[in-house]
Amino acid sequence: MIVEMRSYVLRPGTLPEFMRLMGSEGIDIERPVLGDMLGFYSTEVGSINKVIHLWRYASFEDRQQRRAQLAASPEWAAFAPKVLPLIQEMHNELLNPASFSPQ
Repeated sequence: MIVEMRSYVLRPGTLPEFMRLMGSEGIDIERPVLGDMLGFYSTEVGSINKVIHLWRYASFEDRQQRRAQLAASPEWAAFAPKVLPLIQEMHNELLNPASFSPQ
């Protein structure tokens, strides 16, 4: 099992629109393909204009297959141009759980 942590720094002033689009359209496209979303957050203190979302996958290969499936989706291709211009930076980390981490 791995967890993917995706964090996006948004262009100033675009957080409300990004969250609206993701909540009304994006998650309904991502969730059936990517599967187990652990959370979707925005920051209040520290780095502002930032969103973080966490996804659980069975393995690195499972993640690769699911991300490729999302990229090939016509629904994603139609949706992505709405949100990508709102994003200033994208960061991605794959996390391996410690043996004592809750699953």
